[in-house]
Amino acid sequence: MRIAFNTTSLLSPLTGVGQYSRHLALGLTDRQDIDAEFFYGVFWSKEVRCEPPPIAATLPWIRNHLPFAYALRRTVQNHQFVQRTQRQRFDVYHEPGTLPLPFDGPTVLTVHDLSWIRYPQTHPLKRVRAMNKYFEPGLRRAALILTDSEFIKCELTDVFGVQPERIRSVPLGVEPLFRPRSAEETQSLLTRHNLMHGQYLLTVGTLEPRKNLQTALHAYMLLPQQIRKRFPLVLVGMNGWHMPALEQQIAPLVAAGEVRRLGYLPREELATVVAGALTLIYPSIYEGFGLPPLEAMACGVPVIASGVSSLPEVVGDAGLLVDPHDTEAMAQAMQRLVTDPGSRLHLSQKALARSAQFSWNRCVDKTIDAYRQALKRTVD
Repeated sequence: MRIAFNTTSLLSPLTGVGQYSRHLALGLTDRQDIDAEFFYGVFWSKEVRCEPPPIAATLPWIRNHLPFAYALRRTVQNHQFVQRTQRQRFDVYHEPGTLPLPFDGPTVLTVHDLSWIRYPQTHPLKRVRAMNKYFEPGLRRAALILTDSEFIKCELTDVFGVQPERIRSVPLGVEPLFRPRSAEETQSLLTRHNLMHGQYLLTVGTLEPRKNLQTALHAYMLLPQQIRKRFPLVLVGMNGWHMPALEQQIAPLVAAGEVRRLGYLPREELATVVAGALTLIYPSIYEGFGLPPLEAMACGVPVIASGVSSLPEVVGDAGLLVDPHDTEAMAQAMQRLVTDPGSRLHLSQKALARSAQFSWNRCVDKTIDAYRQALKRTVD
């Protein structure tokens, strides 16, 4: 089966959609029954790129300085994509990034969330306008729709009236890189960041409003000062939208040494920092899945997460679920894990067991099955 697969998300630092696209693409290349070709916006390749190509360095400048940059980029991508798919036959096109390109054949579309509809205030206005313009027409064209969770499957049915039989919920996986590590294994990297194994709280994710970092910061400030001095809050993730207000909130905590900012980390470093944490705090107000909690769980690190959207599907009873707007409950959960080794051990063991239920191989298998179903639906 010949698959056209859009990998333009690999042209930027990889966040959730990028990780999803990368692991699926790598899985497809390992399958003898799949002949996949990957579209990188202006060129095609049989290879899954681990690093962005040189042209990717110009993309941020284009987005920030050219009027109508999004529309222009989409026009160029449409042209390049259609030219190739009209010359060379593909059985199925998979769009893993929510907005499909034109394709004269069965399209499998992955919808990760509807956050721009549910929480438009947490996105830049340009992004909301683009999603409102392009999303629904692409959704209607899709032969089959994949979601990362049952929650988003229900969202599509509720908001757009999509028939449930057109949707398949396919949970994401966790790579072997995320595993428990001893203090000796993490020491070299943590020393470089002036951290100690098991003596810091951690958040992971792009620094943007939807991740609700402000609530985590307020909750952290409710902890006794002696805890904050001993257990700093470490922020990992690249800067996102609406940074000035967050910068203003973080600045005095950074100056006091209670908050550490590590920025965007390569995967090996990220896995080490996660494995060395006392707990991962993930207060997002809306998620389609939630990879960082799953990755922390695979490291045996207890998770404090929002008990909303898809996160209960991922965390289950292997972590502490709290109201994302309840700072006191979040602070109590933090203090409990800092002061109660028994709770940490109990949740660590449950987290390891639950994370073993999620694998990228299973995700790839179910996705390929969706390709076959989409092709069959079109033929029938």
